[in-house]
Amino acid sequence: MIGTGRIHVYYGDGKGKTTAAVGLAVRAVGAGLKVLVFQFLKDNSSSERKVLEVLPNVTCLPGREKVKFVGNMNRDERAQLRHYNNKALDEIIKFCAPFDMLLLDEVLCALKFDVISEDKLISFIQHKPRGLEIVMTGHEVTDNLLEMADYATEIRKVKHQFDLGRSARQGIEF
Repeated sequence: MIGTGRIHVYYGDGKGKTTAAVGLAVRAVGAGLKVLVFQFLKDNSSSERKVLEVLPNVTCLPGREKVKFVGNMNRDERAQLRHYNNKALDEIIKFCAPFDMLLLDEVLCALKFDVISEDKLISFIQHKPRGLEIVMTGHEVTDNLLEMADYATEIRKVKHQFDLGRSARQGIEF
């Protein structure tokens, strides 16, 4: 039993936010807790997802099959993505009660790009099931969510291979 459930935020421009959140999920599963995972702005093929899907007590909700970078979307595509993400959050809200931990990967990026409602997310956090631990990742955190967080970890980039023009590698960056 984890008590009242706390809010975790992993944010920043450094590599490892999702990795840290997945590590926390693995720790929770190791302690016998049930974990629910949803990845915003990612398709269903990330390397971490492949592992999470085979762990006992982990449920990965399916996301979109084809994911385009938000910066490459036109206004209609962004509106469709916002509608999709808000509906996904509605489903997560209905589905999360029996779980001990909810991992909302890249939800902070979805907020930054305005393809999910911050008001809806905040309302959910304020009215979440009592024992639910919520873990959120993304590049930037809003002041409201930072204020609500019990744990906030900023992961800062000092050096990254992207800066040298090198491509992301499967198993390392994704």
